[in-house]
Amino acid sequence: MRRFISLIIAIPLIMWLLRQCRRPSGVLGARVAVAMNIAHGRLTEWGLTHVEIAPTATLLDIGCGGGRTVQTLAALAPHGRVCGVDYSLASVATSRRTNADAISSGRVLIALASVAALPFGDATFDVVTAIETHYYWPDLDANMREVFRVLKPSGTFVLIAETVRDGQPNPLYRIMMPLLGAAHLTAADHRQLLTRAGLRNVIVDVRKNGWICATGHRPGG
Repeated sequence: MRRFISLIIAIPLIMWLLRQCRRPSGVLGARVAVAMNIAHGRLTEWGLTHVEIAPTATLLDIGCGGGRTVQTLAALAPHGRVCGVDYSLASVATSRRTNADAISSGRVLIALASVAALPFGDATFDVVTAIETHYYWPDLDANMREVFRVLKPSGTFVLIAETVRDGQPNPLYRIMMPLLGAAHLTAADHRQLLTRAGLRNVIVDVRKNGWICATGHRPGG
């Protein structure tokens, strides 16, 4: 009976934690966003080696979470501008605290927004990043077309994630991703997703630990 009661208590807690990973909320959600800054650091560092960022580049980070990637991008483009968007109020607040100085100087903007309707004009960004976020996008094809819209001609989209379905050695992901309601795509799925959006020169790199980086370029320029 004691084990049964513990299970009854544990299940709602686990589901709450899973929801926080998807969309942090409240005070504890802000702590989750801070934890993401730490947890995704090595993944982000590896993924960004796949793109060249000019010092004057204009960049967008979709699903900016705790704001560490925005901070990294701002350092890589010291004479450029970086925008971050997230649909979580807790994440936006945390990201703004992380980047407070750069926001004050006008080099960084953090906005509450969804990938479904990015609040930017056509052909605005040289580079758009999406790190550990596309799993939760409401309509992958439509949202990728929105990414394509805001990319400049010859601009680069960089998708970075810690799991790819056909290259993930950890079986726990096969359990956790459905519980999260997350899209768990294969390497081929990622390639097709970027290609359908109109991106060209698509490259998909998968590490032995299951990390994936997919890049593509908007034609033109």
